[in-house]
Amino acid sequence: MSKPSKPLLLQKPNATPLPPGMQEKLAAFAASKRGATPGVDATTAALQRATLSGPSDIPNLRPANSFPPPRPRGGGMMGRRKPNFTLKDIEGGGGASGAGLGAGRPPVRTDTAPAFSNFSKIVDLSGALNFSGKAVLHADGVDFSNGASFQINMTQLQLDEELGRGNYGTVKKVLHRPTNVFMAMKEIPLELSPAKLDGIIMELDILHRAVAPEIVEFYGAFTIESCVYYCMEYMDAGSLDKVLGIKTIQQGGGWVGELGEGAPEDVLGRIASSMSRGLKFLKDNLQIMHRDVKPTNVLVNRKGEIKLCDFGVSGQLDNSIAKTNIGCQTYFAPERIQGTTAGTDAQEAFNTYTVSSDVWSLGLSIIEVALGRYPYPPETYNNVFVQLQAIVHGEPPQLPEVKSSSDVDPLEVQFSEEARDWVRICLIKDPAQRATYADLLAHPFLVADSQREVNMMAWVAGALGRRELQARLRRELLETADGTHEPLSV
Repeated sequence: MSKPSKPLLLQKPNATPLPPGMQEKLAAFAASKRGATPGVDATTAALQRATLSGPSDIPNLRPANSFPPPRPRGGGMMGRRKPNFTLKDIEGGGGASGAGLGAGRPPVRTDTAPAFSNFSKIVDLSGALNFSGKAVLHADGVDFSNGASFQINMTQLQLDEELGRGNYGTVKKVLHRPTNVFMAMKEIPLELSPAKLDGIIMELDILHRAVAPEIVEFYGAFTIESCVYYCMEYMDAGSLDKVLGIKTIQQGGGWVGELGEGAPEDVLGRIASSMSRGLKFLKDNLQIMHRDVKPTNVLVNRKGEIKLCDFGVSGQLDNSIAKTNIGCQTYFAPERIQGTTAGTDAQEAFNTYTVSSDVWSLGLSIIEVALGRYPYPPETYNNVFVQLQAIVHGEPPQLPEVKSSSDVDPLEVQFSEEARDWVRICLIKDPAQRATYADLLAHPFLVADSQREVNMMAWVAGALGRRELQARLRRELLETADGTHEPLSV
């Protein structure tokens, strides 16, 4: 790892700068606070009056300067060897209410006010962000409305490698120097879009409340200039699809085989159990649907722990139905594609779904983990229309009784009738007949998992070793196809 060219304290984050027009208006706004109003145009003057004294026209949004200043913070991370920043012990009770976050997802805004006006009601002159009166983010951490706070800032962090890019931003590995603990830091460029601002507070809300062994732990958040940063638990083996090496190699336009190494049944049961418990926790305790269940959103560490992540598109349950059509089409349930929800017209049905849609995505993910490849035929991989037609009109995929694990290791792998039936009840076409999380956890397949020891650490270590071999084989294949390298011996 290369060291930064100058001390981290002096470096600015790799962030998106504010547009020049916004900078000018913020400068004018700052001048008005000092009484220097001459020369300000009528639009900016009106914006100043609305920001300084006018009521907010956005639901649940208070002017930043009306939020009480955070009380002085003491303690923090310096005295701790291991970070433990979840808010389950906050005064006033657990969950969102105890932390002043309320119980619900931020409402979808329908106002037509200028984007800058919306933004100016959230940001103050110091650069702190006041999200709907629920939390204030600043350069040194996050303060919740009851005075509870997480202290963490960029000067404490040493940047390492980039881990990936998600729906809302970039994730980097960082070292928290006061505790010598690695974390995953998510960098989110702050945009004027109300939907983006809602997404930030929504994910912050979920991360803060989701305290469970099957959910990545939240360590804190802060803001610098035009970016928001979340610090979360670093899962050192990566996402489930990368651990398994799920990837199909293409040579000369043809499919030459999948190098993914599927999981054996005992490991498959442990993964299915962890994912089911995590999704049930979100539903039962937070009334949250994940809405983007897939192997890339399941993280693994070298201790063998399995945890859900990426709540950027999660939705709050509203009378058992959540609206908006967001997620990855590859893992969509048939009803999300077809729009067959009872009691709605076609357009509304297309945009609505229930918890059972996540159950379908769970079942599809487990088959992919078992086989080491996406379970629909290869001809659907590059044609979204054909893929959606296969999901809606074709027979649901099944977990085979016997499979050949891969071309690298052509041993046959057996799957029990219990494992196959568990997947089957996840992938019932009719969502009303599909299994619930309680059904899945009470199924003999997962009951057996709870009664046996599974050496997940050894499986993760072996899977990572195979992944390195697969990467080498991919390089060999591509270099040979280009005529730039002789085949390597294995």
